[in-house]
Amino acid sequence: MVSLFDQGSIGNLSLKNRMIRSATWEGMCDPDGRPTDKLIDYYRSLAKGGIGLIISGYTYIRPEGKQLPGKMGLYNDTFARDFKKMTRAVHKEGCKIAIQLVHAGGQASVKEGYRQPVAPSAIKIGAYPQTPIELSILETESISDAFAQAAERAREWGFDAVQIHGAHGYLVNQFLSPVSNRRTDAYGGDLKNRSRFLFDVYDKIRAHVGKEFPVFIKFNGADNVENGFTKGDALIVAKNLSDAGIDAIEISSGTADSGEMGPARKKINTPEKEAYNLELARAIKMQVQCPVICVGGFRTLTIAKKTIADNGMDFIALSRPLIRQPDLPNRWAADKNEICECISCNKCFMPGISKGGIYCVPKKTQEKKT
Repeated sequence: MVSLFDQGSIGNLSLKNRMIRSATWEGMCDPDGRPTDKLIDYYRSLAKGGIGLIISGYTYIRPEGKQLPGKMGLYNDTFARDFKKMTRAVHKEGCKIAIQLVHAGGQASVKEGYRQPVAPSAIKIGAYPQTPIELSILETESISDAFAQAAERAREWGFDAVQIHGAHGYLVNQFLSPVSNRRTDAYGGDLKNRSRFLFDVYDKIRAHVGKEFPVFIKFNGADNVENGFTKGDALIVAKNLSDAGIDAIEISSGTADSGEMGPARKKINTPEKEAYNLELARAIKMQVQCPVICVGGFRTLTIAKKTIADNGMDFIALSRPLIRQPDLPNRWAADKNEICECISCNKCFMPGISKGGIYCVPKKTQEKKT
């Protein structure tokens, strides 16, 4: 029986346990996307805390694909020194680090970006700040090239893997979803065409980094929006990704338009509410050969352990609990009764907008404000 604390692997990348820090926007980079010492120190604390793999905050591959302030960017060769400093700091603490690559597409911010947002189709949906410009085929190909170039930088600068962000209503997911993709060319229409951009990105990344460098994806098991990307769609695309050689699939769900069924759900205060993507992850696990990572609402060691030992997941991924307790993996390893202190309020993200970086806002502070 596999344990949460057993070694695991993603491709040829060996991890010391089955716990992964899921990609989390930190808001700690310079305006141009360059990593700061504050962010590097933050990753160092996560590495010391016992996590097996850190996945970076979502990192834009071209300036117009940026969404939030302080977001990391991997589009400029002059950033090499800073990124190498980051990867060295994590490795020194005995941890591995992957970088998540994203283009926000229609969710990109006009304030943070350099032009009007772009998307598969020029339609306004709830998550978009404004109506985007429809991408031409040439522009679509240029963006998939940029993903590949960013992945090559990541490999050269010391990252152990790259993760494609294919979830949460960003550009890859926008192409997959019938809600945001109304195209009538080779990138729209049936599921094969709607997934073409994703496979362009994957194939080009693989061509740039080779077969041995781990490439995996964060992927919606369902969008949880009317007429959106469905569980049935996800099962087909996940199998195709596995057949194409993807090294792992992290299963999430929801978009900014999914309401209470969004990616970061609140009030995870009972075991029954934990692991809220597990059903989707188990269904996808049955379709693929690669490892599956389940993210979403892990708050107790009991549920985390059962997800690996009893439900067949290869890894679990944590986000908000590690903002509150970066050393939670070490705490769980030392004490089976250790209680996660995260209350799933999502207040931790607010300082990233106004105070230069996310952190847990203590409950007492919240009560004083109300």
